[in-house]
Amino acid sequence: MRSFLIAALVVAALPACSYPQSALAGDSAQAVEKHYSTSETEIGVLLDNPEAKAVLDKHMPGFTANPQVSMARGLTLAGIQQYSPDTVTDEVLAEIDADLAKIPVK
Repeated sequence: MRSFLIAALVVAALPACSYPQSALAGDSAQAVEKHYSTSETEIGVLLDNPEAKAVLDKHMPGFTANPQVSMARGLTLAGIQQYSPDTVTDEVLAEIDADLAKIPVK
């Protein structure tokens, strides 16, 4: 988990031009989404929604409680997967996406 957060912090420190377009879109991306997702929804948006945050806690215990997670708020879970492939696996992302699909975007 520590290496995951370090990687997320490194990515968060990169200039905005290196972020994927979805990470820059912010609220406009949320307006076209029908549900939250690990590939399109920023971590900060998920953290701000109690139901979505509970999904993260369920599948990635300790992730939301870590004080350094705030530095990755502008990224997506899929976007940070490359920096922590042992923790953020395809299987974990699929399980999170299945649970997030049940939560309406607010």
